[in-house]
Amino acid sequence: MIRTIEQILNTAASEEIVKLIDANLATKNESPFWAEKVTPLVKVILSVLIPLREQHLLFNPEGKPYEALTPELFLRYTDLANLKWLAFTLQKSNDAGSLQRTKYSEEDAGKYQSIELGELAGYLSGYVVNLEDEWLDFPIAHYNVHIGVGDIIKKLL
Repeated sequence: MIRTIEQILNTAASEEIVKLIDANLATKNESPFWAEKVTPLVKVILSVLIPLREQHLLFNPEGKPYEALTPELFLRYTDLANLKWLAFTLQKSNDAGSLQRTKYSEEDAGKYQSIELGELAGYLSGYVVNLEDEWLDFPIAHYNVHIGVGDIIKKLL
């Protein structure tokens, strides 16, 4: 049976999604510079979106609830500023024991279970994102790289 990307994003394990992205990437004629950045970004985004998917607590960077992990939602988090916002939101949520900075009801937000953020933190620190002060900026060159990687991921999805 052939599955759509929406079905894959909403049912598959992170490893399966990464393998499919990698297989699709191998068929494209992308520069090695860009190609080597796709998999780490996909893995780090999935490291937090899959647990949110399993908790039925997905949301976009504006805090709007999402019922499903759509390609559109996934692509929003390829943006470095949005990924940084997600990291701080999840850290605040882990600290509070309930989902913060979203438009979920208090009851639904209370169902949130802490998510491991080590992989996300390691990735962001590698791009000089300050993990102590949310309002400190990061180099624009890193933001621009993520725009390029996001464009490649969009083609793959």
